Amino acid sequence: MDNLKVLLVEDHKMVRLGLSLVFDNCQDIDLIGEADNGKQGVELALSLKPDVVLMDIGLPEMDGVKATELIKKSNPDIKILIFTSRESDDDVFDSLSAGADGYIMKGADENQLISAIKAVAEGTAWLDPAIARLVLSNIRKSNNNSIANINTQNTNTSNSKNSYGLTDRELQVLALIVEGLDNSQIAEKLVITLATAKAHVHSILQKLYVKNRTQATIQAVKEGLV
Repeated sequence: MDNLKVLLVEDHKMVRLGLSLVFDNCQDIDLIGEADNGKQGVELALSLKPDVVLMDIGLPEMDGVKATELIKKSNPDIKILIFTSRESDDDVFDSLSAGADGYIMKGADENQLISAIKAVAEGTAWLDPAIARLVLSNIRKSNNNSIANINTQNTNTSNSKNSYGLTDRELQVLALIVEGLDNSQIAEKLVITLATAKAHVHSILQKLYVKNRTQATIQAVKEGLV
């Protein structure tokens, strides 16, 4: 399997230097380029076609949210992991709305960062725990609703809420996606094959009209599907 190709978009030189050392010590990730502003980040992403763009938000010339939006519009296959110290509501939701596949704080350790990069490269959304709590908290407030207890054996979702045509098994899988499980963990939890788990996840994304697991999580909680 080829190494993951990562593009770093970060305006602080010392941060770029530190991250380059991290990637130098990672045998299955190649840092193929660096940009110190959003505009250059977009240009390099479209020319180098990395697997993952590690994107800061507070960038000169063009912020990371706009850069994410432009990259995703031009090449949706490129995964974008927001890597920032910002955790305001606007920054988080604007980034996810722009198409970001994950959001991790700069305080994360090396192992968490590498795991996040690999997760989004594989199509699994990654939310820093603090950000996940923020997302779910805001959804609960806006809908004046609480998240139901997840029961993988018996979903009590009413037919009126399940207007997306999700099967009982897909609702179980969706609940586990919200819980943060990846495909292999879902397969193990439900005692199904990995291929079956992947097929269920693909079907769920299509039925919910979303692009990734992060958006599926938001949609599931917002619509009361879990």
